[in-house]
Amino acid sequence: MALHVLSHPLVDDTFAGLRDRRTPCDEFRRLAYRVALLLVAEATRDLPTQTSVVETPLEATTVRRLAARVVAVPVLRAGVGMLEAFLDLVPQASVGYFGLERNETTAVARRYYEKVPANLHDAVVFLLDPMLATGGSAVQAVDGLRERGARRVRFLSVIAAPEGVALLQAAAPDAEIYTAALDRGLNERKYILPGLGDFGDRLFGT
Repeated sequence: MALHVLSHPLVDDTFAGLRDRRTPCDEFRRLAYRVALLLVAEATRDLPTQTSVVETPLEATTVRRLAARVVAVPVLRAGVGMLEAFLDLVPQASVGYFGLERNETTAVARRYYEKVPANLHDAVVFLLDPMLATGGSAVQAVDGLRERGARRVRFLSVIAAPEGVALLQAAAPDAEIYTAALDRGLNERKYILPGLGDFGDRLFGT
């Protein structure tokens, strides 16, 4: 499994606000959208295209259009915070949802909701989950997509811990991970350090 960590000054600048505990909810949402946009642009860089011809106001010219079937699957609830940016860049994408809830005592996630498009075998599937901490939720989500025929899965996270990356790489060596930040590790409560807190809570003000 390939790991892609964004290296960009705009990502660095955005994380300055995302990490700051004083950043209010509305500003956190704006920054989350910004970093998700950069992440999606990177993760879709090598999607296949096909040529066609259009008429400009002056002459005919050859253009390239997206040739891949794209499916975005945010993990509820925090992954919804990445969906708007994804659809702004890939508006033709189909959308599915995975509901995963982490037990705060055991840090183990359970699947409680699944709704994804059919025939995933011919699609490039982008799994959207802003935090890759232990990796347990990510593995469950990737397994769920594979059960539905997905062959090409790309996992997009805003922030990741080495422990989660290692678990996902071991469980799904043919998938790809894209993250905007690879942090130091997890604390005893399985939270990412230095991290940015609970992404969903900060995004939705809970």
